[in-house]
Amino acid sequence: MEDEKLNPNQLNIELTEDIADGIYSNLAIITHSASEFVIDFVKVMPGVPKAKVKSRILLTPQHAKRLLAALADNIQKFESVHGTIKQTESIGIPLNFGGPTAQA
Repeated sequence: MEDEKLNPNQLNIELTEDIADGIYSNLAIITHSASEFVIDFVKVMPGVPKAKVKSRILLTPQHAKRLLAALADNIQKFESVHGTIKQTESIGIPLNFGGPTAQA
C-alpha cells in the first residue's frame, strides 16, 4: 500500500500462467481500417494447406505506431548484442517449408 502512495503512476500488470506460456506464431497478417489495426498471429505448419489464427490483437493507430517504435528499438538493442538479424529468404504466401505443394 505504501508503494502505491509513493508512485501513483505505477501500473500493476497481471500475467496469468496460461498467457505466460505464450503462443507460437510464424506468420502475422496485418490489416487496418480508419480506426484500428488488426494483427492476426498464425501458426503455419509445413505441408499443411490450412492454418489457424492463434491470436488476434486490435490496436488503435496510435498504439500501432508505438508498437512499431518499440519493436524497432528492441530489434536495434538485440542486434547490438547478437549481430544483424539475417533475412534468409523472401517469404511469400502461402509459405513453403520445403514440403509437398498443398492442393485443395
